[in-house]
Amino acid sequence: MAATGKQLLNMAEDSVREKSTERLENRLTIHDFMRMQEFFKLPESNDSTGTMTREEFVDKMSTAVQQGTKEEYGELFDKIDLIRDGLIDWDKLTSFVLLELYERDERARRLVIPHWKDLRFLPLIHKDAVQNVTLLKSPISYLTVSRSGLLGCWGESLKLQRTLQITTEAVKPKDLWVTSLVALPNVNKVAVSFTSKEIYFAELNSKQGFSCQYRLQGFGGTVICMDYWYNPHDGNDAILTMGDVCGQVQAIVFNTALISLFERPSNSTEDENVTMTVTWQELVSGYHKCCYVLRHKLHDKEWVRQVAYIPSLDVFLSVTTSSTNTLVLAWREKLSPRLTTTTFHVAQGVNAFDFHSRLNLIATAGVNRHVCLWNPYVTSKPAGVLEGHSDSVIAVRFITERKLLFSFGKDKVLRIWDIQHQLCIQRISGSFPKNGTRFRQKQSCQSQESRYMPPLQFTALAGNQLRCWIYCYLLAD
Repeated sequence: MAATGKQLLNMAEDSVREKSTERLENRLTIHDFMRMQEFFKLPESNDSTGTMTREEFVDKMSTAVQQGTKEEYGELFDKIDLIRDGLIDWDKLTSFVLLELYERDERARRLVIPHWKDLRFLPLIHKDAVQNVTLLKSPISYLTVSRSGLLGCWGESLKLQRTLQITTEAVKPKDLWVTSLVALPNVNKVAVSFTSKEIYFAELNSKQGFSCQYRLQGFGGTVICMDYWYNPHDGNDAILTMGDVCGQVQAIVFNTALISLFERPSNSTEDENVTMTVTWQELVSGYHKCCYVLRHKLHDKEWVRQVAYIPSLDVFLSVTTSSTNTLVLAWREKLSPRLTTTTFHVAQGVNAFDFHSRLNLIATAGVNRHVCLWNPYVTSKPAGVLEGHSDSVIAVRFITERKLLFSFGKDKVLRIWDIQHQLCIQRISGSFPKNGTRFRQKQSCQSQESRYMPPLQFTALAGNQLRCWIYCYLLAD
């Protein structure tokens, strides 16, 4: 018992020592502030104006408040008196303290490390490589699609709701190869691309299964990645961005998406169950007045690994694994179909990227094992380089609420980075398979994705096995 009592005494002394090293404003209690407020309200406080000089503040507070020394109160006065007029009042003091508390809270929030629930294995429905995991926000659900065209629909709790088999008229089921899928939530559709150089636009109708409304064909190269954006204030404005194996980035800008994605010929049936065929040449020529095309070929003949439209910058982003023109930003020009481009060169190329709209940062997953942070307007060098992966980085994703960044590499390691300090705050390994994992190479289509998907979900795909980690730390409002 004596040893335990000594340990408690040492712990108490350590606690007092740690508290004494804290800044004065962090040691003051609510009762201390109430006492300080009384002095500011006293009639003799500098001609009843409620202000104090440095000498008055130091003498009165160090005597009345049972915390701190005169030197500490002098330092506190200097911090509050930013304009150096030699006077402070109660409002200035409280404003300073509130700002300090806010900044301390922000620092604490950034240092919070996410906690993870145990690894969950979802039902094994896919028999070959999973190409995409797509989030549907209303209601919250997920879509998974495999190379052979099997579509899985999962609820918010990741319970399998149903499966659908995608079929096309041009390709036999055994030869079907899906390359990408994106959701079009404003028109309740999905777009699916195939190696047959086609894109199908279909409704997920529970009664009719995969009901294709439009078949877009005639592309010069196979589309292997897509991105979709729509205006939350006007669902008619939408953009489908595509990247192909020939280095082309192409975008379809829709003007009347809620009415119709493409114009049906006057002699065609209005039955939505009948698939309408649209050719890429029709879109390029301007035949369809409800949409128009934007495109560039700055990636030469390199495979475009990822594309996205960033509305806050009004720019298209795309990346390849080439060391030249690795990251291309194609800026839209008002009232013009032209694009103004900016290029970034990254040694050995980039597999993927993500954009943080608040920080105005682009994160790239480098083949050279580095995660780079880029200012969109500075092409000469990155704003930061995050090092730690021992193999090529294949995915990055920001957590905007926390100013954190996920990165996942071929080393089977998931890292979480503090963006401001550019430090790795968490490393997760051992949860990923050591063999059988498929990654996108030039000889095959995309078969591995790693994405952070709100609310609080992170999924990773390995071959045909879908594994799920639940991000369980609740984000504060």
